[in-house]
Amino acid sequence: MSERRIVPGLRPRHPLGLQLPGVYAEDDFVQRFTEGLDEVLAPVPAVLDSLPAYFDPRLSPDDVLTLLAAWVGAEGEVRGAVRAHAARGTARGLAEQIRQVFGIGAEIEESGGTVWSATPRAPLPGAPRPYLTVRLRGADAAEVDVAAVAEFVARNRPVHLPFTVEVTPGA
Repeated sequence: MSERRIVPGLRPRHPLGLQLPGVYAEDDFVQRFTEGLDEVLAPVPAVLDSLPAYFDPRLSPDDVLTLLAAWVGAEGEVRGAVRAHAARGTARGLAEQIRQVFGIGAEIEESGGTVWSATPRAPLPGAPRPYLTVRLRGADAAEVDVAAVAEFVARNRPVHLPFTVEVTPGA
């Protein structure tokens, strides 16, 4: 695990002592004091200069990656969290999360839908009552901790949808 810390010999591009008013330019104590601050603060601009790399899971240091995973609510494979987060709250995203965390294929059936219509008062898509059904495919009921899957679905589904988890044995 890497850590952000003082980097020996790292010099700032713009030392603090050179940015002070002229009255302090010749003060030896002030210049030595600001040199000490330069050594402590030099890593800050270095991190800020490469900040986009810290948010790219392919380039991010492990300790920052752990923090990123917590920010996006990632469970399972952390480096795939950005892609998974983009699909979070969708049927496809929930099925992928279940596959990653539990190693089980899931079929998701939901009541919602979207439609565009130029006709006023066109019928609404989906079912009138919201629901979410998660069917675990090819899994033997004895091998699957259905309560753990249900708890996981409760944390990762759209909050307004009541849900059920079913186990479908076979292929």
